[in-house]
Amino acid sequence: MGAFANTAANPAVNPLGFDKAPAATRVVVAMSGGVDSSVTAALLAGQGFEVVGVTLQLYDHGAVLARKGACCAGQDIHDARRVADRLGIAHYVFDYESRFRESVMDDFADGYLRGETPIPCVRCNQTVKFRDLLATARELGADALATGHYVRREIGPDGPELHRAVDSGRDQSYFLFATTAEQLEFLRFPLGGQSKAETRALARRLGLEVAAKPDSQDICFVPHGSYARVVEALRPGAAEPGEIVDLDGRVLGRHGGIINYTIGQRRGLGLGGQAAARFVVRLEPETSRVVVGPRAALARDVVRLREVNWLDGAPCGAEGRPEGRRVQVKLRSTQEPAPGWLVATGGATGGGGAEVRLDQPQYGVSPGQAAVFYDGTRVLGGGWIAATALAAG
Repeated sequence: MGAFANTAANPAVNPLGFDKAPAATRVVVAMSGGVDSSVTAALLAGQGFEVVGVTLQLYDHGAVLARKGACCAGQDIHDARRVADRLGIAHYVFDYESRFRESVMDDFADGYLRGETPIPCVRCNQTVKFRDLLATARELGADALATGHYVRREIGPDGPELHRAVDSGRDQSYFLFATTAEQLEFLRFPLGGQSKAETRALARRLGLEVAAKPDSQDICFVPHGSYARVVEALRPGAAEPGEIVDLDGRVLGRHGGIINYTIGQRRGLGLGGQAAARFVVRLEPETSRVVVGPRAALARDVVRLREVNWLDGAPCGAEGRPEGRRVQVKLRSTQEPAPGWLVATGGATGGGGAEVRLDQPQYGVSPGQAAVFYDGTRVLGGGWIAATALAAG
């Protein structure tokens, strides 16, 4: 089928690139109960693979039963089981609650306390799914782990590469930058070559009851987008009040906790009556201060990174490339990549640091977000934003 375009080394033998028949290939599918993972399982089962569906219970079952439209909630587990029963495939539910709390929820809360804007979906992919679930898939004797992410895995001259999805509006490569080369060998992404509309059409054609199920809009453990409430629940006392000041330190007002603010925020500052529009320019957790200023004060063209993951075999800063390399850099999931130079600052292998020097300043770049590097559609790697600066400032 077209959904598997560019994912296989030898599609004539096996659409997933293995040198054996599909019936002899066991694939674990991460089934969240949504339409994407359900269609992934259905496509693979329809092609004759031995499919094993796995659903993760990520937090207290009772607490999530009342929540609808959230990944890995009680209703979603039920939906995944119904799809598996319809497809006639094995299905297991694993309790990953403690792993999810430690690797994702605690990191999320601590990030906000540091004045950052964390991305828990990246941490979840990096740890719970592509580390822990992938290990479980191997224990189940699987040849591959397949997910419903909209991203492409293509075979390049040096092995598997990660590429942006064909449907740019659904592309999820930004959230998968921390995927390692070793993990990419084992992973498959059947939906990366098609659009969301095609996925829903397939679900209807296959008779899946989740065909019209709406996509989750919130972070799974954050009800109604109330980030601050979740942080307060995880870290009592986190909402320490403080001052809102301008760039010169002049007090303009007070706030109920820096966890309620993000870099670039304009609305909800509680500064009614101010003549000029102000944005959150900086958060100072040590003093509990929110620093605001004009939009021009948000300009940044230097972005310093930590925990850099390289998917390219010749990362910047490697021998023979001390000056760095030209890349396109995506600084937010909804933002188009911006051109710049990438220079390694902490070693040429994974886990080190790097610095991005943008051709033009960008606005609202926040620590805790990710900077993901591209060469065309290919994901070269990425890192977590640790600090920003303006070269001329």
